[in-house]
Amino acid sequence: MATLNHLCYCNTHNTFFPKLSPNSTLFNTSTNTIYESNSSKFTKLKLTCSTPRLNHIINHANNSCDQVSTVEVASENPLKVGIIGFGNFGQFIAKGLRRQGHNVLATSRTDYSDYCQENGIEFFRNVDSLCEEQPDVLLVCSSILSTETVVRSIPMHKLKPDTIFADVLSVKQFPRNLFLEVLPPGFGIVCTHPMFGPESGKDGWTGLPFVYDKVRVDQNSAQYQKCDQFLGIFETEGCRMVEMSCEEHDRHAAGSQFITHTIGRILSHLNLESTPINTKGYETLLQLTENTVSDSFDLYYGLFMYNVNATDQASQNDLLMLIIENLDRAFETVKQKLFGRLHDILRKQIVERVPLQGSPPRTKESHPAPLFLPNAEKMNSLSSFAIPPLQHQNSDGSALHSEETLFPSPR
Repeated sequence: MATLNHLCYCNTHNTFFPKLSPNSTLFNTSTNTIYESNSSKFTKLKLTCSTPRLNHIINHANNSCDQVSTVEVASENPLKVGIIGFGNFGQFIAKGLRRQGHNVLATSRTDYSDYCQENGIEFFRNVDSLCEEQPDVLLVCSSILSTETVVRSIPMHKLKPDTIFADVLSVKQFPRNLFLEVLPPGFGIVCTHPMFGPESGKDGWTGLPFVYDKVRVDQNSAQYQKCDQFLGIFETEGCRMVEMSCEEHDRHAAGSQFITHTIGRILSHLNLESTPINTKGYETLLQLTENTVSDSFDLYYGLFMYNVNATDQASQNDLLMLIIENLDRAFETVKQKLFGRLHDILRKQIVERVPLQGSPPRTKESHPAPLFLPNAEKMNSLSSFAIPPLQHQNSDGSALHSEETLFPSPR
């Protein structure tokens, strides 16, 4: 019988499958539990691991060598990840880091110490105190508008010389250029963009795209391994990993992201409400609205202002005007098509006396002609549309047709 002495260095959500021969027995000394495999159908036993302390585990055999089953779990030391900017998105990312068993440090202008204490995260009142802990990765989760101020205020001298800097901004060339300008040469730079957020990723990250660019990572040092370990967190969570340059990302984002947020914010002003008979398309619009307005306006503004595909203020204004003009033109086209068809239908109803599709045929008795139109059979010429003069009566009730009545003189 093999003995399982300890399960170490893996997250409680991770599992491994030691290969056991049929009819073998595994004994856990910490819980005095016996696991048996009595059939070839159960040659793999699924074991849930507790928080690890060693790099591998070994099953020791009691006597016979042919009964020895050795299981080795290749495991890395947990990363120490510092998050600067612990708002809604920072907390969202921290949950994924914690699920993978990594140590999370956080700092923010707002005091989140109670939240961090409840979720196993170490909170620091300022960035200086966090940097003194020398995290392996420093993840910038501040808003686009405040990122430069935040990065320039970081005490670089307190960090390890191979610290990896990463960001999660929705534009990529701006933080890349900022990091290259401000950070010491030995610091690693990884620009990332999780293409999801607390709303779209609330049910898990499986299949959601995660874009990254290894801007500067030393391949001949432990920095490269830590970088892969950091990216592996998102891969293990099920993200669809997309390696893409910052330039290419921003080219795509200039159109797709900005137009998505614009439409979502327009819809938010329509006060759309859910109904008992929502279609899939309407559900999509509601979800788009909810996802968009949950983000700050700074994010929306930053998607436009900090996408360096528009290289100066003039071209940024031109780009904004072009997008708005295209939206106006598209809306006007749809409006013309809609009202053009309505005009055709109304014209047929009024002029040709054609009933509205699906309505019962009109009868003369139940639906008399409008006062301003004669009956259809009397429409012989344009004179049919002439408005008859007012009839004035004499004192005896007879009609008075004087020239003064028909053509009154001006008063």
